[in-house]
Amino acid sequence: MMDPKLSSLLEVYETGNFTRAAERLSLTQPAVSQHIRALEKDFGVRIFERSHSALHVTREGEIVVRYARRMQSLYNNLVSELKSERRQMTALTVGITHTAESNAIPETFARYVDQHEKVSIKIITDTIDNLCVKLHNYELDLAVVEGRVSDPTLHCQLLDTDYLVLAVSPTHPLARRTMVTIDDLKKEKLILRLPSSSTRTLLVSSLESRNLHLDDFNVVLEIDNIATIKDLIRRDFGVSVLARSACMDELRKKKIVVLPIENLTMVREINLVYAQDFNHAELLQDIVRAYSEARNQMTRTLTEEPVKG
Repeated sequence: MMDPKLSSLLEVYETGNFTRAAERLSLTQPAVSQHIRALEKDFGVRIFERSHSALHVTREGEIVVRYARRMQSLYNNLVSELKSERRQMTALTVGITHTAESNAIPETFARYVDQHEKVSIKIITDTIDNLCVKLHNYELDLAVVEGRVSDPTLHCQLLDTDYLVLAVSPTHPLARRTMVTIDDLKKEKLILRLPSSSTRTLLVSSLESRNLHLDDFNVVLEIDNIATIKDLIRRDFGVSVLARSACMDELRKKKIVVLPIENLTMVREINLVYAQDFNHAELLQDIVRAYSEARNQMTRTLTEEPVKG
């Protein structure tokens, strides 16, 4: 079982308090303190320090906590896999970005579990950086991200390519165009993703390649939630630069119009990312196949009668 000293460490780190950690673990406060002292003695470092009655983790303590989280994830994965083996069932934890919530990715995994009745999948949404950390900590089996990750210890398998477009409401004057210019864009109220998003990063780098800066544009809102951005676009509160794949449902229902931006090439990959010791090539192939089916279905519906509502 998981070393109780490491459990105490993680609870103290999360709560910032020995007493609250003890309550959550159903232990006494002296027992938790003893666990931390034992770890500090084992590793020869100070893990926590007190300053003005507040508990602070040391730099060495951060390292111990990071590895303790990995050990906890490995232990949880072991328990889960043993349960799955007994039930002849495979459980996967998959991380996706916020953009992926709105494209063919969720349907891909729905198709996969529909075709593999003894498989269950948990999907977690987070930023690319956090998903990579979770992969290293074995909190995720796979992740789906836009672009390629720079970490050489993680592997990527191409799922698709995507590109950024200007998204406007069907009643917006630009909706009648086939393309917009950068000058057109400067005149609009922009509703953008947060700076931490890969969509925002790609837009900024594309502008900088043409000696432009985001300060040259009228950014009125910054929002993390793509569904909220699309809702505001539909209600003519502004326009946005989004991944085309994130607008597929609105395109099918003719609730949003997307347009290329002249002289801005904003193409990116969509990749499956996994750790080096992930040894399930057949599962990756099945997911790629399920994604292709989901994407083709979404593309076909664009030529069909839009769904009302």
